[in-house]
Amino acid sequence: MSAVLSVNDLTVQFALGRRRVTAVNGLSFELNRGECLGIVGESGSGKSQSFLAMLGLLARNGSAQGSVRFNGQEILNAPKTQLQRLRGDRISMVFQDALSGLTPNLRIGRQLEEVLMVHRRLSRSEARRRVLDMLAIVKIPEPVARYNAYPFELSGGMRQRVMIALALLCKPDVLICDEPTTALDVTVQAQVLKLLDGTRKHMETAIIFITHDLGVVAGVCDRVMIMYAGRAVETGTVDDVFYRAGHPYTRGLLRSVPRLSGNPDQPLPAISGQPPNLENLPAGCAFAQRCDQVIDRCTETLPRLQDVGGSHAVACLRAAQREAVS
Repeated sequence: MSAVLSVNDLTVQFALGRRRVTAVNGLSFELNRGECLGIVGESGSGKSQSFLAMLGLLARNGSAQGSVRFNGQEILNAPKTQLQRLRGDRISMVFQDALSGLTPNLRIGRQLEEVLMVHRRLSRSEARRRVLDMLAIVKIPEPVARYNAYPFELSGGMRQRVMIALALLCKPDVLICDEPTTALDVTVQAQVLKLLDGTRKHMETAIIFITHDLGVVAGVCDRVMIMYAGRAVETGTVDDVFYRAGHPYTRGLLRSVPRLSGNPDQPLPAISGQPPNLENLPAGCAFAQRCDQVIDRCTETLPRLQDVGGSHAVACLRAAQREAVS
């Protein structure tokens, strides 16, 4: 199966005066049509910056190197006009904060219509019909009333549905969801996840789910990539990562997930220490100072992703040793 999105050795840096900070370091992966890939990691791990770089949305002091191919076409650092044609059309993004993602002084319908009028050259009347259909698809009650509403007049859950409708209007090949359910209550979150999963299956849209919520990943994703300090430290299917986690960081994340069967009086295990300073990364493994299985080589040798069976890969010297022994 040919990949709809192929990323190879993506590196993202930011200039801070005379210094350069590497936010993403050598990221590589592929995404197939209709597949859902979960990107997991704590704040500052490089999740969001990876995809902002792909879409040409980095801050002015940011730069990106490597390769990003969309349907076989190189798009990393492509001309602005080329990326503008892709964004909102073939590649869409749903951001965490729906209120800031919508123009506050424009009615919802007008904002959604413009996407179709620009990318599909539809008349306003035809665009209005398509917008009302999409609002109904994303389960917004009373679509006509919401069509004429301003963003501040809608609840957080409804605004997030509007953002999803906006992203899906042109039936994109790739939908990037950056923490789209963080600010929602549990019930609305479940509804939004069900909507996205149904969209993926119905439209064969490939979805990238950027999140720190492992429960969300388990519910909707096919594959998972765990990021730490700008690098991918583990990749595999959901079963690989959740049941056969090979990296100490991944296991630490899984241990910290609350469980219904757990003792409510016992505190959740936490990963000790803090993430490293991206301006001064260690020569070896970036997780070494927080790892409870560290060996001398970990502080000297940078581990690379290595296959440990099937599509499962881990960037850990101890995992590579266990694989060699077995």
